[in-house]
Amino acid sequence: MMDRVITSDRVNYGAVIALSAVSLILLRKWIAGGVCRSRAGLDRKTVVITGGNNGIGKETAREMARRGARVVMACRDLTSAENAADSIRRSTGNGNVVVRHLNLASLYSVRQFAKELIATEERLDILINNAGVMMCPKWTTEDGFETQFAVNHLGHFLLTNLMLGMLKRSSPSRVVNVSSIAHVGGKIEFDDLFFDKSPYSPLVSYKQSKLANILFSRELARRMKGTGVSSYSLHPGVIRTGLGRHIESWFPMLKTVMTLPSMLLMKTPWQGAQTSIYCAVTEGLERKSGCYFSDCADKDPAPEGKDDAVARRLWEESARLVELNDQC
Repeated sequence: MMDRVITSDRVNYGAVIALSAVSLILLRKWIAGGVCRSRAGLDRKTVVITGGNNGIGKETAREMARRGARVVMACRDLTSAENAADSIRRSTGNGNVVVRHLNLASLYSVRQFAKELIATEERLDILINNAGVMMCPKWTTEDGFETQFAVNHLGHFLLTNLMLGMLKRSSPSRVVNVSSIAHVGGKIEFDDLFFDKSPYSPLVSYKQSKLANILFSRELARRMKGTGVSSYSLHPGVIRTGLGRHIESWFPMLKTVMTLPSMLLMKTPWQGAQTSIYCAVTEGLERKSGCYFSDCADKDPAPEGKDDAVARRLWEESARLVELNDQC
């Protein structure tokens, strides 16, 4: 009798372990989200990606190189970028991966990068605005702008506009803007974009900058209609990268407490890169220009991300701030 009880307990215990394992596998698969299924090659295409030296940017750059593209990695940290580029060259067998300096917190640096790119590259087929900062303290750039709005939006806004001539000549071409689900509840505070009047909140600032990515992408699509240049914004997912280092610096214990849960509940950089890759290469996506994507599918952004009047006003204000003379 006792033997039967022990055997039964073992069977039940084994069933619980098996069920837990299957549940964990299914949970991880759900968290991983969509995967880009396109087999499109990028031979004789040129891709520029900002911040391609780590995280999802590095994995996106690696995939662009694997597909045969000439990849220009636009990065602030040249040492890190060269190490990443070398890794990508070795893993893909594509030696056509180059590094150029770009500091999105400096409008001068953005203009210098664009000037050099125009002088040295024959074409630009895909521009991936990937770099960003997340919930940093209230820092001010050399141009006098709050850092999150400057790096996440204004730098990419200026860069894209300076590259429009190349993008049009290389059409059909694409601009891919990495945003975030954090845009939900965000608001463009036109009367106080840089928190000069109200107390600074890292989260509120981040949400504003990510909403700006979506509105910029939407307005760019409208302005580029008929030119062969299409534009997309996306949420890559919640990913375990160094982007959240500022949050961990405020709450040191959070890093320790969240280590195991983050491994289980967050995407890997490769998984997080899939929607960027999808928007960059998927055939026939031109009809979705201006749309917002998540998990390799178009999704509705929050209502704030569909306000065309705010999108137009944001474009005009951004152009004024970066002193963009030639507007498309």
